[in-house]
Amino acid sequence: MSAEPAAAGGDAAARTGPEQVETAAEEPARLLVGGTEVARYVVDPALDARHGPRPYLHPVRTLGGTLVTDALPADHVWHLGASLAVQDVNGSNLWGGRTYVRDVGYTWRDDHGRIAHTGWSQRLPDRLAHRLEWRDPTGAVLLTERRHLAAVGVTGQGPAGELPAWRLELDYALNAPAGQDVRLGSPATNGRPGGAGYGGFFWRAVSAEPARVFSASATGEEAVNGSAEPWVALVGAGPDGGAYTLVFDGLGDGDRWFVRTAMYPGVGVAFAFARPVTIAAGATRRGRHRVVVADGALDVAAAGALLGSPGDHRLGREAID
Repeated sequence: MSAEPAAAGGDAAARTGPEQVETAAEEPARLLVGGTEVARYVVDPALDARHGPRPYLHPVRTLGGTLVTDALPADHVWHLGASLAVQDVNGSNLWGGRTYVRDVGYTWRDDHGRIAHTGWSQRLPDRLAHRLEWRDPTGAVLLTERRHLAAVGVTGQGPAGELPAWRLELDYALNAPAGQDVRLGSPATNGRPGGAGYGGFFWRAVSAEPARVFSASATGEEAVNGSAEPWVALVGAGPDGGAYTLVFDGLGDGDRWFVRTAMYPGVGVAFAFARPVTIAAGATRRGRHRVVVADGALDVAAAGALLGSPGDHRLGREAID
């Protein structure tokens, strides 16, 4: 299956704009597990608007220190670690890069909005909560959001015995304005073939060698992309050569997995994989995702066991009601 080409969203074209080096107006927040920093959360990046400015997690590491995220990569500069982003929100591109236009293809347009941090609700070593606004290019608010993140230590069984790891928990509520429906779309819903229904919660991984992806019943990009498997795992190697495994769960109703390994390593929960999704005026779309971050290359049994009980969530939905 073909991945979205860099030329179609275009690293070379992106470099014609302002300097790409990321800076932040506010120091990144940190997430710790047992005193070990496992992730930094950049809440207010100063980026070219065409890169889809939004809060993101990077760098994210295993407890052993292996890097497992990438940000501002040359092939897709707008890929920012682990983040929430959608390419078509009532016609505004909050993903970054070129916009896919039906019967035309990827096109540079002045349609880029941003997802802006507007205030902290909680800021603890292992837990963060804040408020956000999803804005169109004029600054008008498309959606408001409440988001919680937490880092939790977990223990599973790997090939060599007991395996310490940690779990990212992401819980959010997207609220549409009282007077307007909000439509969420993707390149696929705008006419692009090839399983390119990306947009939602997306994790751009880093791997020094070809990554591999699998679920409990399928293996490889072709088989897993677009599926609704209960969980998906990606195995890669960090820049230091250390193997790692990421295990994702948390599809909502109608969501599908978006995965890439051929062009780059990435896993996402796609909101509008095959058809648009509408958040009705005044309504709320809630999401909850977990990602277990482990050292080592795990097999199917070990990856599935790391997730534990599907109901074992530290963050309750009542926390953002």
